[in-house]
Amino acid sequence: MERKNAWNFYHEEDLAAVGELSIRYRRFLDAGKTERECAAEAVRMAREEGYRDLLQMVHEGETLRPGDKVYLSFMKKSAAFFWIGTDPLEEGMNIIGAHIDSPRLDLKQVPCYEEAGNVYLDTHYYGGIKKYQWFALPLALHGIIVRKDGTSVSLSVGEKEDDPVFVITDLLPHLGRERNEQKVKDFFDAEKMDLLIGNQPVREKDVKQHILEILSETYQIQEEDFLSAELEIVPAGRARECGMDRSMVLSYGQDDRSCAFAALTALLDTGHSSGAEIPRRTACCLLVDKEETGSNGATGMKSRFFENAVAEIIAMTEEGTDRKETAGEIPFDLRLRRALLHSRMLSADVSAAFDPAFEKYYEKKNSAYLGNGLVFNKYSGSGGKSGANDANPEYMAKLRRIMEESQVTIQTAELGAVDQGGGGTIAYIMAKYGMEVIDCGLAVLSMHAPWEVTSKADLYEAVKGYRAFYKKML
Repeated sequence: MERKNAWNFYHEEDLAAVGELSIRYRRFLDAGKTERECAAEAVRMAREEGYRDLLQMVHEGETLRPGDKVYLSFMKKSAAFFWIGTDPLEEGMNIIGAHIDSPRLDLKQVPCYEEAGNVYLDTHYYGGIKKYQWFALPLALHGIIVRKDGTSVSLSVGEKEDDPVFVITDLLPHLGRERNEQKVKDFFDAEKMDLLIGNQPVREKDVKQHILEILSETYQIQEEDFLSAELEIVPAGRARECGMDRSMVLSYGQDDRSCAFAALTALLDTGHSSGAEIPRRTACCLLVDKEETGSNGATGMKSRFFENAVAEIIAMTEEGTDRKETAGEIPFDLRLRRALLHSRMLSADVSAAFDPAFEKYYEKKNSAYLGNGLVFNKYSGSGGKSGANDANPEYMAKLRRIMEESQVTIQTAELGAVDQGGGGTIAYIMAKYGMEVIDCGLAVLSMHAPWEVTSKADLYEAVKGYRAFYKKML
């Protein structure tokens, strides 16, 4: 099959739109380098477009009507955004779901120690990383510390021009002969991936005491406050344009914040004007945490926070309290089950872009390529599709038609050559409700590395494709 490069179809107005979207995207990435920051930025964007706090409306006893726009922020690390449609909710929603956590290093609860006159913070890596990529790299510290009295302080150190940065040190090549003969998994010890944060003693106090004084004076926190902290180590630096032609974006966290941005932007832009046509089916953008570690926990997709949000919306819609069947009122639980069963979803997650430097790990004709548009992965999983969601061909055919009508450049792919690995997304979790689900997102080079690469054209096509899905999937 002939591949289509999206750049070949752009006119001047398209190129201008690609550039403007890229600027917004890089700002989004810079504002949200952790899941908390990303969720907060998403809520800020939605509120600017008139979205209201669902829980506040519940508290005030309000009802929902077609055209209303609401959001739910859950534990400040996941969020859902709904544009209420004209069709009854139990006839289903059009959902695009992405995750907003990314591979990183987390601080342990008792992290601070001094060794050989240096002070370090002890870490535990989060998600699938290649450990060697995190050594000798400028790093930043982001997160929140909550004191015993419930007050909290947010940290973001290493991003501003005059901020200090931190580093995990590496062994010089002059002393690395023995280590070079070992397997990679053996000579990069996760327990040695500790962050160097200080070296200067002051007034006969040791270095650790000096660092703790800085933390106390600057942030009013004590060492024991690390016990109730959520601090993440991420690459320091802003998202940048990549390439002499500026056609790509180089940034941390594009898996999966590229899809999160595209999904949210498509929803907000679709209803941007006051005269925007109300959708038939309720449109939902779902941003979740913990995908990189299996989607567990209260803020992961395996929790019921999304199911609970849908239940609240059914309870608040007039049709949800008034509709009857011949045998009497429809049980509330059945309305909720129907709403989820009849929904259709794009699991918006990235796919591995073909990299000629590592050709043997891919299968060329079934790989994604930068600049070739929005990627559909019919199935995921590994080793005989283990753990896969495998979308129905009828659903894929509908999506092909919608994308063609909307002039969206698409491609299909699978994650690498057979038996070379594989991976999963949140798709299989949502499929348990019986809804149609398929993985659909951007191609990424150097996925899970501290710095990842995407194509501006693919982002543009993703927003176009997600917008078409919200509006046209019936």
